[in-house]
Amino acid sequence: MLKNIPSILPPILLKTLCEMGHGDSIVIADGNFPAESVGKNAIVIRMDGHGVPEILEAILKLLPLDQYVEKPVALMERCAGDNADVSIWEKYKKILKSSGEGSAKSIRMLERFAFYDEAKKAYAVIATSETSQYANVILQKGCIIQGK
Repeated sequence: MLKNIPSILPPILLKTLCEMGHGDSIVIADGNFPAESVGKNAIVIRMDGHGVPEILEAILKLLPLDQYVEKPVALMERCAGDNADVSIWEKYKKILKSSGEGSAKSIRMLERFAFYDEAKKAYAVIATSETSQYANVILQKGCIIQGK
């Protein structure tokens, strides 16, 4: 056992977060996301039974966001004409703020297929059971700065 590691994070995810370097990205995908096909060149970690917000909150306790890019967090835009509930985005903004890793200004919106293209470049994809639509998140890893 280790101290101060959120219990929701499985060992394979801890290993993956450690392996990631500055600029690498990780996708936290909702239950509708094609994690296996988009992540065929990445590490795919199944976290069935969990939702995106609690995983995001746990990861941000360990993972610094990229401080050298304006928007190190990406979300998938709603498709034109889709009125899906995206209130989960407000949860993400609160989690970013409370983590000290960002704010609403840290988020960029990507069109659906642009999001998929960006996700295909990710080091890892976490597949969740999140039922909210448009709940996918891409995080770009930053550096730990000595003395901070």
